[in-house]
Amino acid sequence: MDWRRLSSLTLLLAVVRLGPGTVRMIPALAAIGIAASWVYVVPALLAFMALSLGFAWLAWARFRWRIGGDAIIIESGILDRQHRTIPFDRIQDVSIEQGLVARALDLAKVGFETGASAEGGMGDGGLDSISLVDAEALRTTIRAWRSGIAPTLAASDAATGVPDDDDAELFTLSPQRLILAGLFNFSLAALAVTFAVSQYVDDFLPFDLFDPRAWMDMVRQSGVDGWIEAHRWVAGLGAAGVLLFVGFATGVVRTVLTNWNFRLTLGPRAFRRVRGLTTRTDVAIPIARVQAAIVATGLIRRFWGWHELRLQSLASDGKEEKDHQLVPFGQLTDIDAVMQPAGITRPGADVQWQYPPLIVQALPGFIAAGLAVAGAVGGYVFGQPFWPIPLLVAGWLIGISIMTARRHRWAETADTLFVWRGWWNPRLTILPFANVQSADLADGPILRRYGVVRLVLGVPGESAMASHEIDAVPAGAAAGLRARILMARTRRS
Repeated sequence: MDWRRLSSLTLLLAVVRLGPGTVRMIPALAAIGIAASWVYVVPALLAFMALSLGFAWLAWARFRWRIGGDAIIIESGILDRQHRTIPFDRIQDVSIEQGLVARALDLAKVGFETGASAEGGMGDGGLDSISLVDAEALRTTIRAWRSGIAPTLAASDAATGVPDDDDAELFTLSPQRLILAGLFNFSLAALAVTFAVSQYVDDFLPFDLFDPRAWMDMVRQSGVDGWIEAHRWVAGLGAAGVLLFVGFATGVVRTVLTNWNFRLTLGPRAFRRVRGLTTRTDVAIPIARVQAAIVATGLIRRFWGWHELRLQSLASDGKEEKDHQLVPFGQLTDIDAVMQPAGITRPGADVQWQYPPLIVQALPGFIAAGLAVAGAVGGYVFGQPFWPIPLLVAGWLIGISIMTARRHRWAETADTLFVWRGWWNPRLTILPFANVQSADLADGPILRRYGVVRLVLGVPGESAMASHEIDAVPAGAAAGLRARILMARTRRS
């Protein structure tokens, strides 16, 4: 196949990217204006924009790629040329991402998922940006080559109707379920942002936004003060309703932007997930690289049977998310169907759960509560009016410690470890023995006093949700479990 360049529309994306760069130039422009003269600010800004666009054009002109017989060849670099060859047999799959501007221009960023990178992005030799037709045809070419169907398929053949792999559909998120998922993702952070914005807006208002007397004066001027005095509860409900609306609306908007048109399919070797409204991502999660499964839920969502499924993989899901979200909002039957191709199953009803000693788990909370009680006693002796508050804090700490300790448990089958953790946001980690690289036993003065240890498991890849450790395991049981896990790893090797 002949050499190809990135789409010429990539230069328009360079113009869009000038915005953040110009904002970062503001301190330098201010320094130029103060040290020299403000007359030079505009020419300096124009020179910066011209240089940025010039380098963007040179980078585009010096970048080219082509499909060889069994590899993708990429050449790049303005002065120092780089020649990269990515064999097809190293590529697990191809991910496609489209931002808002790229979707308008019908462009896509292509990332190659290989065994040499943990992120499968541009570090693997990705293409930024090519036409969406070429991106989809390139993925079809690689999949066809790996399956031995059509190893010489060219990217230009996409327009002739060459079909992609007939992936089996595993899970979709309907608009109704998407909105419901957003309602469960109530955002406390949005309330904090609303308060911060109101503090900022307060400087531009003719009255203090948080001064009750200013509001009462406005009410008296409007002539409805008598009605409000008789219906204060209505005002309280109105304020609470506004806060709830902000929290729920933010959760819905955030969920819709992230998971709009969510679709999960199963290819020959990988899961394929498509989602996003403003930024559309088409990501492949190779089944062979899956290390563990995390089934998460919430204290309220659990009553209605709603759960979330994430997979820990050797490839992360970008900078913000370490785990791959495969089921954002579904029932356990949906989750079982998705995990089945990866050979992962939830614990059955016959599994024997083991519980750490309650006193060991809750002891840190009791110690903190004791300190709070000591503070309350000191406040009472010295006549502080707020001395009951530490007692309330102590009770809260004790309650949290007990509930957290009672929810932590573990179980095992012949080849899998299950760990439950958390009470407000409970999650179940499903970890096959063969994926564990190391198993360490740790203890301390308190753990030794009760004859227990902490079992810490080393698993390849990163996870923001899974906790690969079990607290307070009896020393003998921990040693046996450690031996069985490492034996499974030895058999796999």
